[in-house]
Amino acid sequence: MIPPSIEDFLAHLAVERRASAHTLDAYRRDLTALSEWTSAQGIDLLALHAEQLRGFIAAEHRRGLSPKSLQRRLSACRSLYAWLLKMGRVAASPAAAIRAPKAPRKLPQVLDPDEAKVLVEVPTDVPLGLRDRALLELFYSSGVRLSELCALRWRDLDLADGLVTVLGKGGKQRSVPLGSHARAALAEFRASTGADNALPVFPGRGGGPITPRAIQLRMRTLAQRQGLFKRVHPHLLRHSFASHILESSGDLRGVQELLGHADIATTQIYTHLDFQHLARVYDAAHPRARRKS
Repeated sequence: MIPPSIEDFLAHLAVERRASAHTLDAYRRDLTALSEWTSAQGIDLLALHAEQLRGFIAAEHRRGLSPKSLQRRLSACRSLYAWLLKMGRVAASPAAAIRAPKAPRKLPQVLDPDEAKVLVEVPTDVPLGLRDRALLELFYSSGVRLSELCALRWRDLDLADGLVTVLGKGGKQRSVPLGSHARAALAEFRASTGADNALPVFPGRGGGPITPRAIQLRMRTLAQRQGLFKRVHPHLLRHSFASHILESSGDLRGVQELLGHADIATTQIYTHLDFQHLARVYDAAHPRARRKS
């Protein structure tokens, strides 16, 4: 059973921070693990000190958790105790000075512009062709998250001005530009359905919004049909969108706004991708950079 202090914190995340169901599930898992460990050790959760918290992280490491999972565990503990401190329920946070082990930074895979073009230009004269073309063009043109795309209604699209408005993480609304190809594909798709403003842009079988899983499976199938054998998934188009914008503009702040990242540190991973691109250009072009075979 989860202690009231954790339940109160989760309620705070849900109501005041408007955290997503996915985020809440992750916090609940991590903090349940902490609660079970402290209970087994006979430790009061509200009296936990730094050395005991280090013991919890070490125990999770011995259980085989990866550095990335340990980072997430500690992040959840840090957020919990910061809130408890703010509420006056603890005198100090035991997590304030603890650092999780470093996880190797994994750069996201992206499609190059030619591969992205091949993927999105699916035939429209086949069953679901207009829908698939509109969906892929919208993904690549706007870089929206999968959950944001699933939730779209036609009223969220302004095809005349080329804008899509989405409700992102933390309930934050943002508007993102749409390119001409996406606008044309969406207009053609809508004309074929006659859908009104209140309806989902991409409906599922029951008429409600399409599910994330349905889009994931469809994208995998379409990628294979188009002759792409990378692991194609919705977030790959978001990564590709961000990488291609950054390569052309160099505007990290702009990419942050387009992606809806609260912290620019989240966006900075794309600078590493951009550097890889520049390094390849340098190696190919500079006469003193070419490596001998």
